[in-house]
Amino acid sequence: MRIRILMIVLVMVTGAAVPGWSQSASRLGELVIDEGPTEPGEATLDTDQEVKRKPTAEIYGFVQTDVGYNFGRIDPNWFDVVRPSKLPAFENEFGEDGDAYFSVRQTRFGIKSWLPAGNEDVKAIFEWELFGVGADEGQTTIRLRHAYGQYKKFGAGQYWSPFMDIDVFPNSQEYWGPSGMAFFRNVQVRYMPMMGKNHLAIALERPGASGDSGKYDEIIQERGLKPRFPLPDLSAEYRRTGDWGYVEVAGILRNIEWDDFVDDGVDLSGSATGWGINLSTNLNLGPGTLKSSLLYGEGIENYMNDSTSDIAVVENPGSSTRPLTGELIPVWGVVLFYDAYWNDNWTSTVGFSLLSLDYDGTAANPHTYVDGKYALVNLQHHPVDKVMYGVELQYGSRENFSDGWTYDDFRIQFSFRYKYSFWLGGN
Repeated sequence: MRIRILMIVLVMVTGAAVPGWSQSASRLGELVIDEGPTEPGEATLDTDQEVKRKPTAEIYGFVQTDVGYNFGRIDPNWFDVVRPSKLPAFENEFGEDGDAYFSVRQTRFGIKSWLPAGNEDVKAIFEWELFGVGADEGQTTIRLRHAYGQYKKFGAGQYWSPFMDIDVFPNSQEYWGPSGMAFFRNVQVRYMPMMGKNHLAIALERPGASGDSGKYDEIIQERGLKPRFPLPDLSAEYRRTGDWGYVEVAGILRNIEWDDFVDDGVDLSGSATGWGINLSTNLNLGPGTLKSSLLYGEGIENYMNDSTSDIAVVENPGSSTRPLTGELIPVWGVVLFYDAYWNDNWTSTVGFSLLSLDYDGTAANPHTYVDGKYALVNLQHHPVDKVMYGVELQYGSRENFSDGWTYDDFRIQFSFRYKYSFWLGGN
């Protein structure tokens, strides 16, 4: 009897199979249990009994170590990635070229859960990694990636913005990813009227933007201009899927305002409407997948993987009461990669990306970042399931606004990754 009880507890915790219990594969976390055993301590299969769905959780992640050599230089806080906007903006900004690096900042841990609620499940994801940004820039520290829940067609929390397409991200060893890709995990509420292979999602997202004051930086700071976001960002995506792959179109619309509180006859307040279109696809070609996207917009830079300001200062010499105005910065983004799966043990990736900001007519500083190129090629070996090691040649390039400065950076990186995943509850 004690053995039976221990086995039942084991099933509830781990989902392991026990003689006399029937597990249904039709739905994650379902168990068919007989409520009335024929003899004390025995459980028997009864297909007429009601299906009992159990809470289920998956614990997953990976440990990754990156070792490499940078033939150029980059901002020390971004030593283990290729991010063009963080490459030197002038000679020897970060010292002489040549730098070896070691990192475990890609290491990740996450939990997904499914909690039965009526005939549906409440789904949730809580995931973080060790790559510090913001106040923790350059540190190996815990950083939140996802904190998101979903019930039926509604979701809320921090998750991929519908404006981006995570499936365009290549199978790279480099962490940061293509410079010209829309890439943003944002706090949002979303509605998904269509779900499945062909899906449609609409979201209201947390607003926010940044400005480039250019050579008028001191004036802007002295006047204490304050940004204001009276409306959330509105984003949407639609994907059409077939045997050949998929195509996706996404868009975003946002309102940005800034207020001047100095009462001196000069008013630098203003507002603008940012917008963007993102076309992306995965095409099944040969032994792999072609991943590409083309993006254009104005004032959407904070949704890009490697960009800076959304708004730039523009001189307005025809007005004495408004000598300066703010204009949204146009941005182009291109991504083109091919992930090849040669067999069960060998994969490789090759491709490039481009981001271009149009600062023409603005008062930007000469060393402002306006163009970033990104490229890589790798070869990866998967000796057993969940283990990968490989070598990758990486390239990044930076171009400034008007001082003629460009900088090319090459690096080589060796990576080792061990993935893990196990289940609790359900089956």
